[in-house]
Amino acid sequence: MLDIDTLKFDKDGLIPAIVQDVHTKQVLTLAYMNRESLEISIREKRTCFWSRSRRELWRKGETSGNVQRIVRITADCDRDALLVEVDKAGPACHLGGESCFADRVTGDAPAEQPFSLESLQELIRGRKTSMQEGSYTTYLFQKGLDKILKKVGEESAEVIIAAKNAGSAELVYELADLMYHCLVLMAERGISVREVSAELASRHVVDKKIKQEKMV
Repeated sequence: MLDIDTLKFDKDGLIPAIVQDVHTKQVLTLAYMNRESLEISIREKRTCFWSRSRRELWRKGETSGNVQRIVRITADCDRDALLVEVDKAGPACHLGGESCFADRVTGDAPAEQPFSLESLQELIRGRKTSMQEGSYTTYLFQKGLDKILKKVGEESAEVIIAAKNAGSAELVYELADLMYHCLVLMAERGISVREVSAELASRHVVDKKIKQEKMV
């Protein structure tokens, strides 16, 4: 492991930190750390920066809830810049965007990020923290757990009904609705897609019976 004493802070005692989503590899922001904020980041395993405008420490997500949990920090070859790979909860930009890098100067538009349950969950988490007006997801969070549970129950029943009908298009549609509402429930309760995936992996669910059915 690199000794932080070997890092090259500038004349103001700062070092640039490029923050990157560890899953999508999207660059999220460029911020600055001083020695204290870097030590806090390492100790707390979440990003803490030095605000050059306010002249104070700021922990990302302290007020917005959009915390960035650190997976690893790497120094460049000159040891005068850092790459901070994070598992983020919610948008990285204070304007509500997933990344601060959104205003294209030249070149083609970047390719859209491929869809995944993780990316959808990040979007849902963003609605929970930013409470975007007019959003159905925001409405569910505002109504609270009981409303979310009611919707999960309703969508489960609709999946059952669709499965009894001929054809698959309706079933696919209802399964998507159920999965979305389950992701909202997971965000409400602070559960990630990766936690559920890890649980499934640990069970060997395809070949192993999980719950013993009661015989009546």
